[in-house]
Amino acid sequence: MSLRDQILAADDLPVESVDVPEWGIAVRVRSLMAYERDALEMAIANSKSRTVDNLRARLCALSIVDDDGERVFSDADAQALGQKSARALDRIFSVAMRLN
Repeated sequence: MSLRDQILAADDLPVESVDVPEWGIAVRVRSLMAYERDALEMAIANSKSRTVDNLRARLCALSIVDDDGERVFSDADAQALGQKSARALDRIFSVAMRLN
């Protein structure tokens, strides 16, 4: 296997389970893919105040995945996710920040 193939085949997106008692479940939080992180950073950079509205929910929407590693929430879901418990989102956000 070539070096290129080895790099592209590497499973380099760590996933961690986070208990969310407010929701009565545990969710899987995955490290962002490079393009996802770039898009989030560009949103921050393009903001006049260098902040992004609903940042916690946006990062959580990018990071919460199912058992197959597929995102559970779309970018459009971030607004609705931002209306959930701040404590619950902060649990997930903290892990997502550490993984990223």
